[in-house]
Amino acid sequence: MSESQLQGRIAVVSGGGVGIGYAIARALAAAGARVVITYRTHQPDAAALEGLTASGGEPALARAFDVTDEAAVADFAGWLRDECGRVDILINNAGGLVQRAGIEEMPYTLWRQVQTLNVDSVFLMTHYLLPLFGAEGGRIITLSSLAGRNGGHPGATAYATAKAALFGFTRGLAKEVAGRGITVNALAPGFIEATPFHATFTSEASKRDTIAGIPAGRAGVPEDVASAALWLASDGAAFVSGSIVDINGAQYFG
Repeated sequence: MSESQLQGRIAVVSGGGVGIGYAIARALAAAGARVVITYRTHQPDAAALEGLTASGGEPALARAFDVTDEAAVADFAGWLRDECGRVDILINNAGGLVQRAGIEEMPYTLWRQVQTLNVDSVFLMTHYLLPLFGAEGGRIITLSSLAGRNGGHPGATAYATAKAALFGFTRGLAKEVAGRGITVNALAPGFIEATPFHATFTSEASKRDTIAGIPAGRAGVPEDVASAALWLASDGAAFVSGSIVDINGAQYFG
């Protein structure tokens, strides 16, 4: 993809301060998009933000808020309209496992926390930012997970449920907005190293076992996911909508 492929476009990446979100933001910026990242706990430093400067020189913007807080998301949408005027690309990346727990011992509060973080946040960001898409259309890309396909590792049923829900959201929304020239797709990464997720929730032994079962012979890296997101955000994917793109080194076929 050329450095000017996304020139002049405005891309919002939730949870864009670290890991997969940051890799996606960096790829979009390298293709010319002006990137706006949101974060809650992983605040990007000056050097990280500098790395998100668009190839055309437009500086990245960063905004701290909780994507599960409706008032905060609405406020962000108003701020974004004032700062950028519109949105062309929305990457719904924020989410997380929260805590491993089996259903029998899981308190309802934890179940709701996982659903809110992974599903409600996607609804809120999409709901409030859709009015900022222009007549020329745009792209909505949501980060799901291989867990939504295969149920995940032990203690991840709530997370797997939430990520599977995003498949339905993607397909339903794709039909709703197709007439506006907006495509809606989801990415389902498998085991991606160098992310806070596995640093927090996956033991070294589990990592080794998982990688041993990947036919490609290696773990994924954030850039593997970013390249898929970049393609879906491009003009070349204008007729691709309602799709789930699996990124797992042939570990699982949806």
